[in-house]
Amino acid sequence: MSIVEEIRGVYDRGPEAVVELVLGLAEQIAILQAQVKELEDRLATNSRNSSKPPSTDPPGSKPSPKSLRQPSGRKPGGQPGHPGKTLKMAQRPDRVVVHAPERCRACGEDLAAVLGEVIECAQVIDLVPRLVETVEHQAQSRRCACGETMRGQLPEGVLPGVAQYGPGLKGLGVYLNQAQLIPAERTSAVMAEVFGCESYSVGTLDNSVEECHQALGPVEEEIKTGIVNSAVAHFDETGLNIDGKLNWLHVACTELLTHYGWHPRRGRAAMDEVGILPKFKGQAVHDDLESYYGYDCPHVACNVHHARELIYLEERLGQPWAAEMRDLLFEMKGAVDKAKESGASQLPPDKEQAFEDQYTQILAEGFAANPPPERPPGTRGRPKRGKALALLDRLKGRREAVLRFMHDFTVPFDNNQAERDLRMAKVKGKISGCFRADNGATRFCRIRGYISTIRKHGKPVFGCLRGVFSNQVFSPVMPAPTLAVAGAE
Repeated sequence: MSIVEEIRGVYDRGPEAVVELVLGLAEQIAILQAQVKELEDRLATNSRNSSKPPSTDPPGSKPSPKSLRQPSGRKPGGQPGHPGKTLKMAQRPDRVVVHAPERCRACGEDLAAVLGEVIECAQVIDLVPRLVETVEHQAQSRRCACGETMRGQLPEGVLPGVAQYGPGLKGLGVYLNQAQLIPAERTSAVMAEVFGCESYSVGTLDNSVEECHQALGPVEEEIKTGIVNSAVAHFDETGLNIDGKLNWLHVACTELLTHYGWHPRRGRAAMDEVGILPKFKGQAVHDDLESYYGYDCPHVACNVHHARELIYLEERLGQPWAAEMRDLLFEMKGAVDKAKESGASQLPPDKEQAFEDQYTQILAEGFAANPPPERPPGTRGRPKRGKALALLDRLKGRREAVLRFMHDFTVPFDNNQAERDLRMAKVKGKISGCFRADNGATRFCRIRGYISTIRKHGKPVFGCLRGVFSNQVFSPVMPAPTLAVAGAE
């Protein structure tokens, strides 16, 4: 029976049946309207007004650029004092090629014995014809006049009777695969076509990656200890595809240290297993995930995340208080930045109090515009509070974490440090799609944590990876060894 036939049948049963039908339809319409509104709100979220990454924005619907950054007042481009990277001529070139006339154009006299004078010069920087050399190590025995026979020793790590790749090529393979994120087969192709290593297979690369992973075990523990003992550290997490299943990559980092760890879970179980937050007593900067607040340390909430949510409430739900709160947060940040530039360690007390009062007033406006929802008759449990009330609850209940940057200049306004350190893991996912096995993800986490750390210390990545294979591992807490070759990235 169609809905039209059903309605006609109700009319035949009298007015009371009609009223009952209308009320039932009205209730269904209200439910459907709420579902449509929820779906529309979900579709309206993007990378500018929520925590969704730009990669999730649907094709053709990328939001118009609207940066959360405030104008700096500086002109675009390089700033005064920026050193730049101009290609300069070397003081001592590796090879000099002289271009001199052989005979006199006028009389034909041979000029080979005539001392020439340099009138102009130019330098060309290029690859040498043969980038790889094969060195044969021979251990000899020598018999002394006294009758004693002495045996020479092959260098450490050089195995007798076999051909093997040295630290430079091992480090280069790991550098291309783990630092530049070139997939294994393409790395093997580069080694064969560019460097002439025809037998450098995917299996050879895999062995080098595993050797590097094993050698970096002690350094990873040093990095974790360094983060645990830091006054301020950043924490974040992002999805990681392993064998087609969603897992989570957790990062803990400072300005000089980076640690990655993966786990099937996102919350407390994963953080406990990584083992940094349970011991950490400094100030933890994060994105307001509830699991972080379960640890006994001061917390700092990322206000860029708050700003994105406030943009959504302003543009999608038309809530004026959201724009006022976003402007206030950035006004606070501007005042803090200006005070730091002048050498101050805190804002004037009256300025702090004025900001605090504005914050309280805007929260009151927000709660007034969003009264708590009533529970529908016949339903159980707490009714959904919606995006606006949920954010207001966090801004009020976690006020100390939200405004800590204003009272303590040692903590940042946002959690950009952790987001920057997670970025390359997302690039890895875009290039390779996923990790095929657990051990690939485990090795990636340890090696990338080391790479990120040495970059923060201004060390050459290739040179440090080469050092891993020659017992010259860079330690972020111990004096760095002198690297024989420091290839700049």
